[in-house]
Amino acid sequence: MRLRNAVLVLSLALLAACAATSPAAPTARAQTPADTTRRPVASAPSEEVAKYRPVFAQPTAASPVAPAAAPRPAAPATKAAPAPTSHVTAQVEQRLRDQAFTNQNVKYASGFRVRAYLGLERDQVMNIRRQIISRYPDETDYITFKQPVYRLYIGDYLNKLDAARGLARVRQFVPRAELEPMQVLLNKVP
Repeated sequence: MRLRNAVLVLSLALLAACAATSPAAPTARAQTPADTTRRPVASAPSEEVAKYRPVFAQPTAASPVAPAAAPRPAAPATKAAPAPTSHVTAQVEQRLRDQAFTNQNVKYASGFRVRAYLGLERDQVMNIRRQIISRYPDETDYITFKQPVYRLYIGDYLNKLDAARGLARVRQFVPRAELEPMQVLLNKVP
């Protein structure tokens, strides 16, 4: 009981301190409404810009090139662009071979998979998998089980455009399918 009374007295003191620091009464200036009417904007002086517009002559059927209505200024002389070369030196060739060898050892890359199922029922995930694989046998499927949840992923897509196409195919079986970014398998060899 004493604790309750002490809390009430303390809160009463805090309330009084807050009331003492209240903002001052509004002044007469604050009571007048602000002027919100739109004032007319002075229009910019009109300037004749027709002299800056290009003029093109209408081509005639008899002559493929029509004479210009106004004389054109002479085009400045331009430098001839250097001819491209495709010389591959021995050093560049070696670097290309090294990079190709390194790329052969890469097994995974960042990409996308379609999550077709996320739930608790094994029979349902297997039914969805059978439907998709029977229709699209080239698609790779991955079923993961992290107790108690089953997940069914379809495909290994390296870019989002291919993944969106795969998602559109899967959505006819599973309307709630979604794309998920993850590491995907490259160079699938059976």
